[in-house]
Amino acid sequence: MKSLFLFCILMCSTLFAQPSVNLPKEGSISGTIIDAHLNQPLPYVTIVIKNSKNETITGSITQDDGSFKISKLLEGQYSATIQYIGYKTVIQPFLIGKDSYDVNLGKILLEENVAALDEVTVIAEVSSIQQKVDRKVITVGKDLTTSGPTASDIMNNIPSVTVDPQSGNLSLRGNENVRVMVDGKLSNVPVDQLLKQIPSTSIKQIELITNPSARYNPEGMSGIINIILHKNTNIGFNGNLNVGLTKEINAKFNSSVDLNYRNGKFNLYGNYGNNIGKSTNYGTLDRPDDNSQQVFDFFDNSKSHLYKFGVDFYADDNNTISIFTNQNTYDGKGTGTINILRPNTAPQGQLFNNISDNLSSQYNFVFKHNFAKEGEKIELEADYNTYEENESSDFIYSNISFPPNYIDFVSTDREQTTINLDYVNPLSESAKLELGLEARLFNTDVYYDSTGKSFDETGAIINTPSTDFNYNRDIYSAYITYGKTFEKWSYQVGARAETVTEDAKAISITENSRDTNPFKNDYFQVYPSAFLTYTPTDKNSFQASVSRRVDRPSLRRVNPIREWSSPLTSSYGNTELQPQFTNSMEVNYTRKLDKGSITGGVFYRMIEDEINRAAFIDRLDLNKMILSYDNFDNTSAYGIELSSAYKPTTWWNFNASFDLFSQTQKGISEILDTPLGQEPTVDDILLTEIKVDNIAYSFRMSNNFKVTKKLTLSAFGMYRSAQESLQFKSKPMYFVNTGLRYSFLDDAATFSFNYNDIFNTMKARFESDRPYTQKGQFNWESNAWYVGLSYRFGGGKYRALQRKSRDKNEASSGGGFM
Repeated sequence: MKSLFLFCILMCSTLFAQPSVNLPKEGSISGTIIDAHLNQPLPYVTIVIKNSKNETITGSITQDDGSFKISKLLEGQYSATIQYIGYKTVIQPFLIGKDSYDVNLGKILLEENVAALDEVTVIAEVSSIQQKVDRKVITVGKDLTTSGPTASDIMNNIPSVTVDPQSGNLSLRGNENVRVMVDGKLSNVPVDQLLKQIPSTSIKQIELITNPSARYNPEGMSGIINIILHKNTNIGFNGNLNVGLTKEINAKFNSSVDLNYRNGKFNLYGNYGNNIGKSTNYGTLDRPDDNSQQVFDFFDNSKSHLYKFGVDFYADDNNTISIFTNQNTYDGKGTGTINILRPNTAPQGQLFNNISDNLSSQYNFVFKHNFAKEGEKIELEADYNTYEENESSDFIYSNISFPPNYIDFVSTDREQTTINLDYVNPLSESAKLELGLEARLFNTDVYYDSTGKSFDETGAIINTPSTDFNYNRDIYSAYITYGKTFEKWSYQVGARAETVTEDAKAISITENSRDTNPFKNDYFQVYPSAFLTYTPTDKNSFQASVSRRVDRPSLRRVNPIREWSSPLTSSYGNTELQPQFTNSMEVNYTRKLDKGSITGGVFYRMIEDEINRAAFIDRLDLNKMILSYDNFDNTSAYGIELSSAYKPTTWWNFNASFDLFSQTQKGISEILDTPLGQEPTVDDILLTEIKVDNIAYSFRMSNNFKVTKKLTLSAFGMYRSAQESLQFKSKPMYFVNTGLRYSFLDDAATFSFNYNDIFNTMKARFESDRPYTQKGQFNWESNAWYVGLSYRFGGGKYRALQRKSRDKNEASSGGGFM
């Protein structure tokens, strides 16, 4: 035993006497991140560790108390890059080695970066408007989101914007030729449906680009409306939850959830929103010459769902890849009755049932590269959009011999591919050059079939032809803009060149024939633009701009398939429509006041080959009318706009706007000139050209009353004057909305309640003399209440910064809304 013990001691001594292996030593870095102004710790701040070659080695985020510690750092020279949304980036070099293997940087103070505050998801208490060189930017505050659950609900509260409550059509400065984009991208989803799918609480800003520069596509006579959504890029896991209920006659439910997770090089996000509910609208249309009244009663039951998933990959400081997909589904069921009442005559009527469903899919890829030169960058984007819709409409008639009962079937397949390359180069501190290339490929195929019957020239019954309408449009363009800034002056000039190829083919198929009606149109156009800004003082600024734009006929306007039909009216498109061109001029002035601001502007438009309505009398039944479209001579439009924001006291602020526009419209209409006491014949039809000078104005005002820090009351009113179009003269319209907002759970949650059209005055009243004397009125569920709840959760948003930014927005006097 003694020998064995001595042997073990000897072996251990031998082992410990072996020379040691020199393994690299490891160290750590630690510290605490503090808000320089509030002197409070900042949680979830990103710490990126880079080596001497500027290569990223590792990273982490701070804890709730602002502290961080990163271990397992080998000996060497490093730098810690400290980044946080809304703050200036700090780079702190340090050394691991010698006597400093555990480095403590102590307290690191971060200063607020005012220029980057827009990147923080902050919802202002009060909406505001900023006049920029080529657009108005409306920041959507809580006062505006309270007005309704969707983008469609809040659009009527935006200066110079109108949403038709019956059709859902959107107009800007009295014109429906406006492009609607979401985050700078067009969608295949119909605009009226798209606006109802976007939750109002998801909207960060709305841009009114009334005179776009050459960088933008030139479509849209009155300009572009760009809806910018909140994009959460805060570190960690964050989310927003919104639910709402609207009711007058029927209940409509909406909800949305936004989820985001960012850590290190990846930012993952997903959004879901829905709009589910029933709606009713009804009205009457009187014809004194026919001693008749049409009574309309429509009911709609629809469900729409919006899904979005995306990822941003920050490869390094200079390269970013972003991928996302949007999926929109819609399921609609509508019923309606149209009864024609005449004295001493049995009522005639039309009953229809409509079932439609559609799916829109968007796939988007973006690669951004920043060059070593400050501000120089290049961006490649590819966007692919598909839209599929199936619709069937069953029409049943009572006491009407023609047409017989029938069913229409329509299927639509649409594809849109956009590839663009943009390059920005700041040539100096005061000059910037932008270049770009773009290809847009659009294809749609609409197939129509019907069980209905029609008559040939001999009076024999024939089948309504099935129609396959295929429409292709390919656009290739390039643009260049150059801008320069002086002490008080700045300007930007540019031009966009486009070559367009259009190819349409409508194939009508009957039992005995197959007719093809082809149409082709190729053209090349250059669209120049110029902008000038003068800022003599901090409180005064002037902007002037000119541009040329185009309104290419929409699919609805060129589609020869019957769009809709009632017992007395049917609507068709015109395949041979040519594009209309618009030359626009605009001047704006902004004045900052001690407690607010005021912005005023004037605009003028000259329209070439104007597209407008054409009304014809149906040769098969002279009591019926056919609506279509045609090109007309040059016309013009002009208008003025005024908007202001003012805060008389700490508890009351208001925003007001006034806009007036005048537009000359031309169209074609047929009228019946029948001798008294005789039955009308085809020979009594006269073709007349109509010219309408429409002058209209509107006034909007929004008031916010801050009762406590958590409770705010609001009141909104709008008056819209009478308007005249080629078809109708609309009567004035006005309404008043009220609401309240209450914040709780440390401002993370907000309860909203509003009561719209409290006096029940929002009715569409109109009259017409073409082609018949008519007078009518339509009502919808405008006298409704809305209750909503929103909740923000997650740890990546710093509440101290949020409170400070919100208070700053409340006190701001820059820009007015409405």
